[in-house]
Amino acid sequence: MQMSLKRLRPHDGVPILIFLILAAIPVLALIRSEDYLLSLFERLMIFAIAALSLDLLIGYGGLISFGHAAFVGLGAYAVGILSAHGMHDAIIALPVALLSSALFAYVTGVVCLRTKGVYFIMITLAFGQMVFFTASSLAPYGGDDGLTIAARNTLGGFALFRSEGSLYYLIWGCLLGAYCFCRMLVGSRFGRVFRGAKENALRMETIGFNVYRFQLAAYVIAGMMAGLSGFLLANATEFVSPAYMSWQRSGDLIIMVILGGLGSLHGAIIGAGAYLLLEEWLSAFTEDWKVIFGPFLVLVVLFARGGLLGMGKGLVRRLSGG
Repeated sequence: MQMSLKRLRPHDGVPILIFLILAAIPVLALIRSEDYLLSLFERLMIFAIAALSLDLLIGYGGLISFGHAAFVGLGAYAVGILSAHGMHDAIIALPVALLSSALFAYVTGVVCLRTKGVYFIMITLAFGQMVFFTASSLAPYGGDDGLTIAARNTLGGFALFRSEGSLYYLIWGCLLGAYCFCRMLVGSRFGRVFRGAKENALRMETIGFNVYRFQLAAYVIAGMMAGLSGFLLANATEFVSPAYMSWQRSGDLIIMVILGGLGSLHGAIIGAGAYLLLEEWLSAFTEDWKVIFGPFLVLVVLFARGGLLGMGKGLVRRLSGG
């Protein structure tokens, strides 16, 4: 027992450090008078929530979804469409964002989870593109050009979302809550069955578990989490667009999960941070920043087993002589 506790301590220290650093960013932005840091890290944490939800599917369930950005877009459009009709309160917008994402996840999951492997990848892509083209055709809500949101949501009449500092810590709290929830879920009986289905679905069926139902429940949960990130993204940017749910955005989320390290949860946060910070840094030098980022990602996949998190663990072992 003592040995297992010792092994957990450094592992647990990484997410604690991540959240402490994120909590300190507004202080750093205030000291350096760099307001753009808040918007950059708000975006980072929002996509970290979406990456967390996708890591739940890929890292723990082996379900590679190529249409995951559709849930982000649905959550964002719930805010935008309600705002266009004069409904600005998060008490209405948040449940609508979560329920619309959950409903779409359930309806599509019933179909998608009947397939496996590359067929699952392609059918999730097809459903994702279906939502993308539907949003593009919504002329009353901007169509291809997207929709500008007149004002951020209020919360019970209080303008918490309209203060940049308050919004930042609301997003930070949502990320912390999403991380803790996923960690609890993965460690629960539900999570053990879900992970077991990834290793050997037939064996789990043989001992009496309905793997399909567990996978469908996880798919709906992941969709709702991505819908939450869309709700936050719409409030942070005050804009919604079909581009939020394109297959390229789904690909970006997969890259974030792989870059950080599959099946580690906080690896998804690291991957989202690395992706967006590298994008910010490289795009300052050239518009074709992906030409540089592409080879870097290939090198990480080839030589850093477990992504950046695995690379960090390997470096710590070498330095400690382990």
